[in-house]
Amino acid sequence: MSLRFAILGLLARRPSTGYELTQTFDRSLRTSWHASHSQIYPELGKLERAGLAEVVGHGARRSKTYGLTAAGREELRRWLVDGEPDRSQRNESGVRLFLTPLLGAADRCIAYGRDLTHVEDELQALVELRAQVGASEQPEAFAPQIELGIRLNTVVRDWLREQIDDAAD
Repeated sequence: MSLRFAILGLLARRPSTGYELTQTFDRSLRTSWHASHSQIYPELGKLERAGLAEVVGHGARRSKTYGLTAAGREELRRWLVDGEPDRSQRNESGVRLFLTPLLGAADRCIAYGRDLTHVEDELQALVELRAQVGASEQPEAFAPQIELGIRLNTVVRDWLREQIDDAAD
């Protein structure tokens, strides 16, 4: 996936500054795509030059709020509807989980336990985010994706617990 389309999608959701986009990546998209300030700001410039985003406001300390243009909305729609997604992924955790059975039982428990701690932390963060979204007076278009993250992390958590139990036997 291109960072371009992630940003276009977030701008379709609501006009945002680069800082707000970074916060959204950290809070909502972190399990799918990571983006830092140093990636987001140059991409916003490219989107503006391409006519897909525009500055719709200025704030303190020369911050710019970007919004989606009609061309940007059409580009996002085309990517979402007409394009076939690249389903390949690079996931170091996935490779480690694939290779962990090569370890002895004690080391498997350590490796699975490390991943279990991470998944439980992610799950807790998503549950808290769901509560925040539920308490907000403003509807959240991405609430179903938060629920998807909770469900996926629940399945992985349960699987890791089974692997630890099996290795301990």
